[in-house]
Amino acid sequence: MNSLDRRGFLKTASVMAAGLAMAGKVQADEKPTPPANKDKKVRVGVIGCGGRGSVHVVNMMALGGWIAIPALCDIKPAAAKRNSDMLVGKGYPKPEEYTTGETAYEKMLDRGDLDAVIIATPWRWHVPMALHAMKNGIYPGIEVPCALTIEDCWRLVDTSEKTGVPCMMLENWSFRSDNLAVLRMAREGLFGEIVHTHCAHSHDCIDHWFFDAGTGADLWPAEYLLKYNRDQYPTHAVGPVLSWHDINCGDRFVSLASTATEERGIRAYFKRKFGPDHPGAKRKYAQGDIVTTVIRTAKGKSIVVNYDMQLPRPYDNRWMLQGTLGVYSEQRNALYLTGRSPQYHEWEPFAPYQEKYIHPWYKEGGLGGHGGVDGVMLRLFLDAVRDRKPVPIDVYDSVTMSCIVALSGDSIAKGSAPVQAPDFTRGKWETRKPAFGLV
Repeated sequence: MNSLDRRGFLKTASVMAAGLAMAGKVQADEKPTPPANKDKKVRVGVIGCGGRGSVHVVNMMALGGWIAIPALCDIKPAAAKRNSDMLVGKGYPKPEEYTTGETAYEKMLDRGDLDAVIIATPWRWHVPMALHAMKNGIYPGIEVPCALTIEDCWRLVDTSEKTGVPCMMLENWSFRSDNLAVLRMAREGLFGEIVHTHCAHSHDCIDHWFFDAGTGADLWPAEYLLKYNRDQYPTHAVGPVLSWHDINCGDRFVSLASTATEERGIRAYFKRKFGPDHPGAKRKYAQGDIVTTVIRTAKGKSIVVNYDMQLPRPYDNRWMLQGTLGVYSEQRNALYLTGRSPQYHEWEPFAPYQEKYIHPWYKEGGLGGHGGVDGVMLRLFLDAVRDRKPVPIDVYDSVTMSCIVALSGDSIAKGSAPVQAPDFTRGKWETRKPAFGLV
């Protein structure tokens, strides 16, 4: 095997503290499920030891002793040291720390003993790190989105195909228990033929992800609000939808059209929080507050995706699936099935169906953050690494989700004109069989 790892950029101190605080709870409260091949350790490097990277370290420790973490990388030495100290405090050998500049990850990837790497860095580093990993025989697990341009999407596909090394984007919402129950129901035909879905990432991130809550200073994602108008973060919305529609294994995206509102929310936030004279209240931002994308598939299905991260609101994904026999609404936590629901054309609770159709991945409960989703995702990824087998979300699905970033920006720039979606499978979607979530 080979080596890969690299550093993570900043997250706020409070996010980092929250990630580390969670470590004790996961270790104390959760019982890891050992893999079938207990004797084979999986050696994982982590690039990016900020908030998200540290949570991945915590969850890997909770998975049990079959995971080794021999290397950490971050341009901030203090971040790497915090994670190193956490590992040592839990009885792990002290990992080697790679912190000498932006290319320190290359040295880590070249060390020759890593099986996998977790890439939890700012977006611009995802592709070069993943490419370096695959060229060294290392499975990359990339935070979302995995790529921002169509060219980079193709680079990931081409390198994975050439090296034979699987590449997985860590889209955790694909592994949610409710979404997997809907997938099982869809595959058993309860909704009939799936015709349409709606999904969204509705999450007010202005005061903790884009900008510092205390000062209003730019955090690294703020750069993208200033430069681009597009769906910046589509994968949490569209992740589960991909498998519901059998995208890349029986159907595919063929085109999309996107439209964006004007930007009002960012400057309104700065005026409200810091006053009208704050620089943030006076700048011009390229990014519109709401982006709506309509995707057409080869089989004539439609998917609506909303980007909504700049206006005050509670968190919501707004998943909705419609088929010829019924409809599911995540917002209502309800569904209606023709001939099954007790009241004609009235919603019934989804909870009994979620319990009945619980996915085997959750039979023993989840593990780690986001209601157990993160631990389930990591366990499945690292199981694949251990056995050198395909990963749950392959490179084709990873880039198909991520390409919405670039394509939505292209469509908006063309006055919401439809743009063609690449076929990253090069025609294999017509004969590939659904694989995600099969057990």
